[in-house]
Amino acid sequence: MMQQSAIVVLGLLAAAWLSVKTGKLDRAGGLTGFGIGWALYLGTGLTGLVMLGVFFGLGTGATAWRRDFKQAKGLAEPRQGRRTAGQVLANGGVAGGLGGLAWLFPAYTELLTFMAAASLASATSDTFSSELGNVYGRRFFNILTFRPDTRGLDGVVSLEGTLLGMLGSGLLAGIYALGAGWSERVVWVGIAGVLGNLADSVLGATLERRQYLSNDAVNFLNTLLGALFALGMERAFC
Repeated sequence: MMQQSAIVVLGLLAAAWLSVKTGKLDRAGGLTGFGIGWALYLGTGLTGLVMLGVFFGLGTGATAWRRDFKQAKGLAEPRQGRRTAGQVLANGGVAGGLGGLAWLFPAYTELLTFMAAASLASATSDTFSSELGNVYGRRFFNILTFRPDTRGLDGVVSLEGTLLGMLGSGLLAGIYALGAGWSERVVWVGIAGVLGNLADSVLGATLERRQYLSNDAVNFLNTLLGALFALGMERAFC
């Protein structure tokens, strides 16, 4: 166990260093990512760590995809896509916190791992919907009014982006299934991720557009709601 933990620490340090070196994260973001990864490993083992790694890899790839097109449309992430500590916490903080709780309360490890998976599924779904939906979407609508709206504005969705978000959530649910085994919880993870993403769009169309919430705050609530949706569905249907 000690040997595995040492390997994980070295792996997390190497991943953080490489992410900073390649411009994916700034230094504070790299340290924050290391802390979230370590908390997930302590509480949920390799399952949580792999889910985090898959989310980061998929999210980074989606952000970089067709960057020239996004820049031309004014849709590209600022700072060449380099994520800050605040952005890392907004997307992974809930999962890291659930990992920490699982470490403190090991009797609830399975439940908290399940909720962490839903949180990361929500983050992945949101990233796919926004980063890839803005590239492949054809018609864009305000999620509240369903009237045509401007691509890239808060709360604006497309059919293509929504379907891509479902794909992202499903991928994280599949990773969760590989680590935790097949059960009804895998379905709840996938659904919760999509619901969290839709909630993100509603918050964007309301509170974020009115500048009551920042984008990081909305992303944090997206991941928190994803975890809570999963918990609620399990309590309701299991």
